[in-house]
Amino acid sequence: MCLAVPGKVMEIEEREGTRMATVDFGGVVKEVCLEYLPDLAVGEYAIVHVGFALQRLDEESARRTLALFEELGLLQEEFGDPWEAAADQDRPQVQEARR
Repeated sequence: MCLAVPGKVMEIEEREGTRMATVDFGGVVKEVCLEYLPDLAVGEYAIVHVGFALQRLDEESARRTLALFEELGLLQEEFGDPWEAAADQDRPQVQEARR
């Protein structure tokens, strides 16, 4: 399932002509494109879908939605466990040497 998840804009920068933001989704931080919301500012909340901020959202609504998603296990389903993902990246790739 692919959700539209509310997140808080932590930082904004221009990258190769595209406005990008670092967004916190209740503890999971991702990079997001702001081209659909060019006036979104640091500290504001937005609903994000597949890496694009689509709609501005007030803080109370964002927090309630994140809490509900977490309670239902949807954040884990959407983002996975960031600690597990980091551990997976640190593990050496196992290659089969059988022929």
